[in-house]
Amino acid sequence: MQRLTLTVGLLLISAAPLAAQVQERPVLTLDGARRVIAAVTDEARRRNTTGAIAVTDDGGNLLAVERIDNTFPMASTISIGKARTAALFRKPTRVFEEIVTKGRTPMLALNDFTPLMGGVPIEADGKIVGAVGVSGAASAAEDEELAVIGSRALGGAMPARNPGVTYFDRDRVAQSFAAGGVLLDGKDGRPYQVHTSRREAPGKVEVHTADTDIFYVLSGSATLVTGGMMVGGKEIGPGEIRGESIDGGQVQQVTRGDVIVIPAGTPHWFKEVKGPVTYYAVKTR
Repeated sequence: MQRLTLTVGLLLISAAPLAAQVQERPVLTLDGARRVIAAVTDEARRRNTTGAIAVTDDGGNLLAVERIDNTFPMASTISIGKARTAALFRKPTRVFEEIVTKGRTPMLALNDFTPLMGGVPIEADGKIVGAVGVSGAASAAEDEELAVIGSRALGGAMPARNPGVTYFDRDRVAQSFAAGGVLLDGKDGRPYQVHTSRREAPGKVEVHTADTDIFYVLSGSATLVTGGMMVGGKEIGPGEIRGESIDGGQVQQVTRGDVIVIPAGTPHWFKEVKGPVTYYAVKTR
């Protein structure tokens, strides 16, 4: 009887720490993967482009893959590789393409590693639950733009903290608009930025792969082109792409009092400016 009691006691002691180490966490389901793919395919068709889209769980295991008509067959394999790499390393694959391009070629010896733009982790409740990979769009930059859109299809992480109220008096705002500047840069943990933008001439085509732009025009007028296909796109920084023009797209005149919302990944271009044009630009994720 004593030996039996001791054995049961040891089992209870050893089981308690194990139970304490088990935690609940969000899991990407097949339905979730289908929502990610649907978001990408809808945007790809809107842009009249091609692509293969793969979604994996957080361990890099394939959940779903879809190839849009007229996409080259190998794109499916490449998209899976991009998604697996983003999931297993917990980083966008653009990071690794840049590292390899800068000369760290020994990374290419890693097994099952695809260091090509177009793989992006998927977050839910602040946790990485999987990744999406896109291949076969019009360019590597568009692969990433579409992947970012897919990664946001399920929502995303909430900001880590709630910053306090910030006040800018009229003189500070006027000074910022005089040359064009930034009132809030988001470096304090806010998931948004506030810019006091000023344009006196046409600019480059812009794509922000992670930020949605919200413009409120205060003065002047301009011809704004949104959507379509960027021509001559080059990445100038993380998530920032610039180009020379737009093929297609929607052309509209914007003037004082107008509000324009431009989703992340959408090309936009102030093609003509009757200025100066001043406008608030709120960038949010």
